[in-house]
Amino acid sequence: MVLTRAHTYTAHGHRAEGHQRLRIGAKRDGTITAIDHDSTQQTSRTEKDSLYNHSTATRLLHACPNLHIAQRAVRLDLPVPAYIRAPEAMASHGLESALDELAYALDMDPVELRLRNHASVNYDTGKPWVSKRLDECYRHGAAAFGWSERDPRPGAMRDGDTLIGSGMAAIAHSAGGIPGSAARVELTTQGKAIVQSATHDLGTGTYTVMSQVAAQVLGLKLADVDFQLGDTAYPSASMSGASSTVPSVGAAVNRACTQARKDLIDLTVADERSPLHGVPADRISAEGGELYVTDLPRRRDSVRAVLTRHGKPLKAGVEPAPETPAQYATGAVFAEVRVDPRLGRVRVTRMLGAFDPGRVLNRRTLRSQVIGSFVWAVGFTLTEHTLVDPHLGRIVNPNLSGYLLPVNADIPEIQALFVDKPDPTSEALGARGFGQAPMCGATAAIGNAVHHATGHRIRDLPITQDKIIRGGR
Repeated sequence: MVLTRAHTYTAHGHRAEGHQRLRIGAKRDGTITAIDHDSTQQTSRTEKDSLYNHSTATRLLHACPNLHIAQRAVRLDLPVPAYIRAPEAMASHGLESALDELAYALDMDPVELRLRNHASVNYDTGKPWVSKRLDECYRHGAAAFGWSERDPRPGAMRDGDTLIGSGMAAIAHSAGGIPGSAARVELTTQGKAIVQSATHDLGTGTYTVMSQVAAQVLGLKLADVDFQLGDTAYPSASMSGASSTVPSVGAAVNRACTQARKDLIDLTVADERSPLHGVPADRISAEGGELYVTDLPRRRDSVRAVLTRHGKPLKAGVEPAPETPAQYATGAVFAEVRVDPRLGRVRVTRMLGAFDPGRVLNRRTLRSQVIGSFVWAVGFTLTEHTLVDPHLGRIVNPNLSGYLLPVNADIPEIQALFVDKPDPTSEALGARGFGQAPMCGATAAIGNAVHHATGHRIRDLPITQDKIIRGGR
């Protein structure tokens, strides 16, 4: 089925429009004492009681002893809303914009304000975070961006008639697995592995990353792993959504390959023809397609030789695992803008993100996710806007001729930094989900940079040229 652009407004869901009201209380030293976050979101008259823009970041990012969150829906005769990439982006924008306002009211650096209120406890559970390195993201990101070099006074940085501003924001997005993913492994007599799971690759690198997980756990070369997906004949897998593929399918692949490696080692040490015969299984390691005694690496046997002698493939599989512990990817985004106050034109000239995604499985695919999220954030913040006729309820700009998407010329230099430390609660070799996380907070970083450049706080997105010219009114 092929839809026209106009049909997408009625044939499937879209991001709900929303309104947020925040009140934040703090001491003079920057210690936050209370947050009141009230969100009102659009829904349709046919939709059940579902809200798609959660206030996760308000609960998790910053230490606060008194917290009140309210989320409401207003039924309107408009197309049905749905989960759209990075649902938490809207709530994060409101929170991080309000924190920037608080920093200016306190005459405090926005990074310092967030460091001072870094939450070491998960308020959902009341227990300390097992793995949260947001404070490291603040410090690494600020140093790499050159944050200390900026003049903190709004409107003070100029290049001729062009105003220059920089802003930052924190990010948080759910990063845990969804129950229901399984995998199976077949080690062939050629010493290769076929790994299968009924997941899919949306272009995010699922083929690559799952092959890497399997190769590392099995101790094979990457070229000797064939990861197969996209077939209902394979073991079931959860949806590719909510940044959950790596922690869900990755955990299943890890468990299946761990079982296959154990079975392979047991087969090897029981084989009288193997140089490893009789060695305790816990002393055997696997790497590069070979098994060897950990403390005597010259004593080894190849996976291919073991399975050739065995005469048939070795198979292993796992059933879907129960729900994994709640995990969150966090980080800090920094943005620089140049504003022409006469034309109201805003150009984003630099964006940098420092993130804690747990263990980095593939730096290239992870950086690609950052680029995609930042591109989306530029459009979300500066250009993209669905206009509705208030009298007829029809979409005024249903085609791309009137809906402005960012193009290559609108996208700045993008830099991505990663803490790269394993999350011990993740079965996916310590990696968390990450894909949607960078967009959460990126919109606020751009908006905060516009305020720093102009001195005007524009609270209504997108930040279009007329709003700049009117001074945010």
